Amino acid sequence: MSMATFGRRKNFGSTSDVENMLSSTSGGEDDDNDDNSAFLPSVSKSLGRYNILTFCVLPAKRSQRVANEIIMLQMSAQANVHQLRLHIWLRAKEKKFKSEIYNIVDPSSFDLLYKKEDDWYEIYDDYQILKTLDVVRYFGLHEQQQIIIYVNIPSKVTDVKDQVQKELTYLIGYDLSLTNGSRLNEISFTRRKLASARIVQLRNRGSKNYATEPWTSSIPLPKTMNPKTTVINFTVYYAGDSYNMKANLKDTPSVVLEHFFKKIMPNTILQHLEHDWVIKVCQREEYLIGEMPLFQFIWIKHCLKTKQAILLSIIPMPSFQEDEVTKDDWPLIDDYTGLVNTHEDLMLEGRDVNEIQMISLWDCRRKFRVKLLGIDIPKLPSKAPPNVYVDASILHGTNVLSSVQSKTMTFTDEVLWNTWLEFDILIQNLPSASRLAFTVIGTNSDAATTVDCNKCKSKTLYFVNLLLIDHRSLLCQGENVLHMWPYPEQEEDLFTYEVDKMSSKTNPDVENAMAISVVLESYSFPVVLPQSLSSPSNSVFSSPTCSSQEAFSSSTFFFNQELLRRFREESAQYGATLPKFLNKVKWGDPNAVQDIYWLLNQWKVTDLDISNALELLSINFADKQVRNLSIKRLEKLHNEELMRYLLQLVQALKAEPYHDSMLARFLIKRALQSKRIGHFFFWYLRSEITCSPYFQERFAAILEAYLLGCGKAMLSAFRKQVQLVDSLHKVATEIKKLIPEKSDLPANEFYFYYFLTAALKLQEMLQNADIPQEFLMPYDPRIKAGKLVVERCKVMASKKKPLWLEFTCGDLDGPPAPHVGIIFKHGDDLRQDMLVLQTLIIMDSIWQENSLDLNLIPYGCISTGYNIGVIEIAQDAVTIAAVQRNQGGNTGAFKNDALFEWIKSKCELEEKLLYSTMKRWNDL
Repeated sequence: MSMATFGRRKNFGSTSDVENMLSSTSGGEDDDNDDNSAFLPSVSKSLGRYNILTFCVLPAKRSQRVANEIIMLQMSAQANVHQLRLHIWLRAKEKKFKSEIYNIVDPSSFDLLYKKEDDWYEIYDDYQILKTLDVVRYFGLHEQQQIIIYVNIPSKVTDVKDQVQKELTYLIGYDLSLTNGSRLNEISFTRRKLASARIVQLRNRGSKNYATEPWTSSIPLPKTMNPKTTVINFTVYYAGDSYNMKANLKDTPSVVLEHFFKKIMPNTILQHLEHDWVIKVCQREEYLIGEMPLFQFIWIKHCLKTKQAILLSIIPMPSFQEDEVTKDDWPLIDDYTGLVNTHEDLMLEGRDVNEIQMISLWDCRRKFRVKLLGIDIPKLPSKAPPNVYVDASILHGTNVLSSVQSKTMTFTDEVLWNTWLEFDILIQNLPSASRLAFTVIGTNSDAATTVDCNKCKSKTLYFVNLLLIDHRSLLCQGENVLHMWPYPEQEEDLFTYEVDKMSSKTNPDVENAMAISVVLESYSFPVVLPQSLSSPSNSVFSSPTCSSQEAFSSSTFFFNQELLRRFREESAQYGATLPKFLNKVKWGDPNAVQDIYWLLNQWKVTDLDISNALELLSINFADKQVRNLSIKRLEKLHNEELMRYLLQLVQALKAEPYHDSMLARFLIKRALQSKRIGHFFFWYLRSEITCSPYFQERFAAILEAYLLGCGKAMLSAFRKQVQLVDSLHKVATEIKKLIPEKSDLPANEFYFYYFLTAALKLQEMLQNADIPQEFLMPYDPRIKAGKLVVERCKVMASKKKPLWLEFTCGDLDGPPAPHVGIIFKHGDDLRQDMLVLQTLIIMDSIWQENSLDLNLIPYGCISTGYNIGVIEIAQDAVTIAAVQRNQGGNTGAFKNDALFEWIKSKCELEEKLLYSTMKRWNDL
């Protein structure tokens, strides 16, 4: 049985310390019977307004005295998991059990597990109310007579596990172990919940489809090419020989396999060929497999488009063992973990103080306020403004729910306000995902005054966010010291500032960062945002302020199918305006939000255009239900369509208010289903980890969840690619030290000196570099490169001194292949290049879907880290600068028709065909 791998936690101290924490049980009385006959006839029995739950507790590792180590407990359904732990620990002490599980000082250091079907689950959140636990639901649904849970001491971290974690850290580029604190902090919580989502997804993954996923496209062929009548010629390589074959474009790979083996073995009865053999593209890691016609395979289309010979090979079906996944040591975490009660269960009215475990946020009817203590910084910035003030805003997405400003104070290394800032919003109206944004603004206005932004110059200096409702739906309380981020000064950093300033992460540079100290109001109990107003048995439309007539009319509309159908038809006509409509919603008004939820639940996702669905994932929308509607629409996309928007979807993760989101789970799910998506998902995330310090932890946790399920083959491929990038990064850094940085390679008499010195040094460094002997290209996993051809490598005459590198082809099937060429660039943010190329790819797909082929062949380009990346060398290409010089010499760049004339000169044959066609048409 797999167990969790957490270290020992801090000890409480003595037995009396634990007993003092158990205030008047708050959970019914214990059952003193130890044998199985003491089990109660049902999971729960009514006791006033609360329920009594009966737990049967056993050790996960049973000793010989197992019969004497059964603990029977009765707990209030309103008690929490932490109290359950304490009762288990105390009962074990009373019974003087001998098992090592109970001979521990800290009751929080053992895990609570339960078995559901064939899987082990952990009761994870210590402050979750017992009645909301999945284990209670599960045993209740199965009408079990008792809730059986197990206690277990987490196993220690072994050398093997430590090595696995080091390997993950190397691939991710960030050490997640540095964020390990409380098991309930957001990163730890997210890692465990994403692990459960991953394990569930792996069970639904087909080994064959994952190992040999074909790259296909639904874009139709040109109208001049009929797939029913067009016959293609291709060469097949098999067992060292080559065969010329013909096939119709509408044939499937299985038909091609059958025709091939009938040709070479005409007298043999063939069965189940598609299970034993597969068609592979020569010199590429790409397969033709499945029941799709040949014209839907991307490589076939590419060859037809570029008039390139189609070279295929037939190989045995690859082994699926390479895609095996190492089993997790973590038990699963159910989706109910962290779930809170309804407002009806938490409301204070009519409850005894000893029964209170949590307070409903909707019972807090005072205005929200925060006490601003002050700011301090070790060293003032250069050119510091004379005065500063603090702007505090409650935001939901980009929607400002309320905002206040402090008085202006003289800017010194320590500024004290010690004053309460009251917002014009009630605590009970704070929505989930709302955050408190602090901005320190420099100004030239007089100190000790209120700033009029229209009459004085101001400049943003620092910013930071604090989530008011955390990932467990708890209201933030008490004193908080937040280390702020400096406002970006570089122009390239300003491009992402709007989304970066939404991050809830604080500045990790604690010693040098500006710190702001604030105090939020504290309560005697945790304050939680309820999941709903009442239990599902009550009307979903009822609210504290609505009348019975209003509830009746709403429910009448809901259950009137004809009215509902007409509503959906009308709504579909206005799908394009849905983002604009949602952007005007008052998210601080709970009644308005409930109306919006009802609207979204009735909306047919198929009526939502993909562009509108993507807009709902922007920084403007923080509500979970709104963003989930977009995910439901994205789930309808095929892999080819999803790849068009994958770059934006990874960026959209920054707009999620919490680390664990439906978008993150959706992307992990699709990446685990497809190696094609998974490859680019890996590099998009890894690049952001190094480029975006505001979201490093989030991207690292998501990437870890993917890597733990992608399989050994993918891990090996990623390891080689990261090794390549790291080695080339070191080489590029050293080469740039040999050449002037502020200009291109000099064109005077020193040109050859610099060039030869750099080229010779480059070749020497490449020979000593730790470059893998074969690897998949980061910009295209279908291309396998082999050994480096050192003598063909050079430093390019460009400002950033990119490296021109050539490799042999790593795929040896078929005829000899040309070299694989790449440009390794250091000093530019290639994410901008990726965005431009992606735009061209989307435009080209739209044109081709409308039978307009402009013969665009975008080259490969991918960012692999901060200002580093790999670009595909476009063979036989001419630069725009060369075209302009060819058309007009040194002044060609100023000629508007230079590019047009060059393209026209290359299309003389097509132009003649066009004129002849027009002439025939006119003659008719």
